Amino acid sequence: MQIGIPRETRSGEARVAATPETVKKYVAQGHQVIVQAGAGLRASQPDAAYEAVGARIGSAADALGAQLVLKVRAPTPAEMARMNEGAVLVGMLNPFDAENKARMSAA
Repeated sequence: MQIGIPRETRSGEARVAATPETVKKYVAQGHQVIVQAGAGLRASQPDAAYEAVGARIGSAADALGAQLVLKVRAPTPAEMARMNEGAVLVGMLNPFDAENKARMSAA
């Protein structure tokens, strides 16, 4: 399975959805992991740390185009538009956030 880890785009968000330690486990299980360039920098996780455990560093389109997308925060509408139909999203979706509530009601 292809797992994508895009950089968080929400203002003030410094977390990343997976650490190199976690990515190492995914790779050991035979998954291909694509980490968006710079995704872990604000969490003190440089691209080289992800590459060292077998991840490929790619673009936002690469990470969002994976079969399984890992995010900390809910994706923006622009990020949702870049995800493939049928992709699985794992992240924290805040149903009490006004923007997310409106999107969930429309779904």
